Amino acid sequence: MTYFVYILLSQKDLGLYTGCTSNLEARLKRHNSGAVQATKLRRPLIIIFKEEYTSKSEAFMRERFLKTKWGNTFKQRVKRFYLNKIGHAN
Repeated sequence: MTYFVYILLSQKDLGLYTGCTSNLEARLKRHNSGAVQATKLRRPLIIIFKEEYTSKSEAFMRERFLKTKWGNTFKQRVKRFYLNKIGHAN
């Protein structure tokens, strides 16, 4: 089975959310429908980064890392790259 670690960007407040799932498309739909409490008030959300893993444990370890201080540095770089790519001044 394939697992994804993903970073979502809130188009409402430009905040980030990191998660892990085996069905990325369904998970994004749940986020944008308001079914996920953590992102309910931050919709709409878009995927700005994803990584694919064959091991569930590796995927969840990566998700945990991205939620650390050092992982946040990486996420902020991803966010800046995405915003620059679409021409959004942050």
